[in-house]
Amino acid sequence: MNTLKRAAGASFAAVALAAATACSAGAAAPAPAQVAASAKSTASPEPPARLRVAAASTAQRKTPLGIADITPMGENMEKVGVGFPIIVTFDRKVTDRATAEAALQVQADRPVEGAWRWVSDRKAVYRTRTYWHPHQKVTFTAHLSQIPGNESAKDVTRRFAVGAANISVVDTKKHVMKVRRDGKLVKSIPISAGRGGLVRNGVDVYLTTSGVHLTMGKKRVETMTSAWMGVTDPKNPLYYKLQIPWAVRISDSGEYVHQSAGDYQFLGKSNQSHGCVRATPAGAKWFYGIAQRGDVVQITGTKRKLDWRNGWSYWQLTWTQWKKGSALPPGGAAAAQQG
Repeated sequence: MNTLKRAAGASFAAVALAAATACSAGAAAPAPAQVAASAKSTASPEPPARLRVAAASTAQRKTPLGIADITPMGENMEKVGVGFPIIVTFDRKVTDRATAEAALQVQADRPVEGAWRWVSDRKAVYRTRTYWHPHQKVTFTAHLSQIPGNESAKDVTRRFAVGAANISVVDTKKHVMKVRRDGKLVKSIPISAGRGGLVRNGVDVYLTTSGVHLTMGKKRVETMTSAWMGVTDPKNPLYYKLQIPWAVRISDSGEYVHQSAGDYQFLGKSNQSHGCVRATPAGAKWFYGIAQRGDVVQITGTKRKLDWRNGWSYWQLTWTQWKKGSALPPGGAAAAQQG
């Protein structure tokens, strides 16, 4: 089942780091006649207009590059799952990505290989080659003051706490979700996945996406509606608006693991949802209780593939594909993470 509040529905909130930046329109260049008059004048105590413009431009350039947001939150705010990415959003467009990336350092108590990938002009994401080791601390540091021309910036550090290794596998053909914690099978939950049958722009939007999802947030009760597919008229047979308990979000396209809204007779037997993974009341409540952002939920058995840009689905890319998004030359990304 999809939800209208896709991004706002998470109860885990990313914490923004303050990085104040003045944003102002550049001054217009003086007309040629004005420049000539200024050049001939020697008695005026004011500097020529073109010099004032140059000085203003220089002041703008000296405003240090900063960080607007880091996800996830720090060790005192949450524990994260073994698939968690480090998402760094700068306070402006980064023109020299390689230099900025080289200033980003990740150190773990139990290291694994990792690399950055730029997903926009302002945002870089760090992913490991294999899942993080559980029950450890990871420290991220942005050495912003070491970027040439950015010496006045303050370095930024955040320490993350990695919790248990919660890895769930949803088999949509056998209608079961098996949850392993630190390698041990701890729960098998009867489920019902997307039934399929509603094609929009060549995509069956009622099918659950197969692939490696990460949990992105959770909400005790989530309002889910049919507005995501343009259905807002209660008289439409496709219309719905439901209050769904124990909702754990796993994508940006509105997929959740949540308690089934009735229809319990289908759990463990057939797929009847609008794309979400429906679970028993007891199973959904239990899963909600252990869920950490960055936990792995691997879904198998459907023809609709998960796009790596859908939420935190970065594990959909192979390691070779992932590294191609780094701005550093081959070998440089790994070397930059050694600290």
